[in-house]
Amino acid sequence: MSGHEFQSWFPDSGEVDMTDTSTNIDETTIAELRELAGRYPQPRSALLPMLHLVQSVDGRISPAGIEACADVLGITTAQVSGVATFYTMYRRRPGGRHHVGVCTTALCAVMGGDALLDRVSAKLGIGPDETTPDGTFSLERIECNAACDFAPVMMVNWEFMDNMTPAKADALLDDLAAGREVHSTRGATITSWREAERVLAGFPDGRADEGPSAGEASLLGKSIADARGWSAPTVEDK
Repeated sequence: MSGHEFQSWFPDSGEVDMTDTSTNIDETTIAELRELAGRYPQPRSALLPMLHLVQSVDGRISPAGIEACADVLGITTAQVSGVATFYTMYRRRPGGRHHVGVCTTALCAVMGGDALLDRVSAKLGIGPDETTPDGTFSLERIECNAACDFAPVMMVNWEFMDNMTPAKADALLDDLAAGREVHSTRGATITSWREAERVLAGFPDGRADEGPSAGEASLLGKSIADARGWSAPTVEDK
């Protein structure tokens, strides 16, 4: 062994649990799946949002959800499963009410992402890709949240929590566990992972304009340009 072998952070992601046949999918869900398929010139293009809708209803990619997507799109269940198991954003097993992701890539790692993940893991008593026994939290090690200017970053139900510290993480988790209102640093009020999945499926919850759309670090370049009267060249200037 060279000591440089590839390590996967998702060793137990596996396949969809086909033994768990429980489902909350009903005729309303089927109608919404058909609505999503109808939004695209090629219905199969709707598969990703359809899988998010399945997760919002069943809390995971369920066998019934796979069959429903396949029926609506006229493709095989194997084709649906292939997509569902390719992306880590789709759950193979039930998760918690709140999905907590901690970035440990590059800049976040340098700024303390690993220590942050260790703190969250110790506080919740679970490791990455695990769920607390009471079903409140799931934890994931995230590979880059594309928010390097706010490192280290956590996400809760896909909403940004910027410039995190272990102490901030403790307070955040305590508030979520107690059901207190929590606001994303650059986004909406935190609801639940299932509700966030429904938004990702393409069904707005009316809260898109909550919170600032960008943080100070992201807007710094524009602020400097405005102060100095700089502007991008126009087509005529080239």
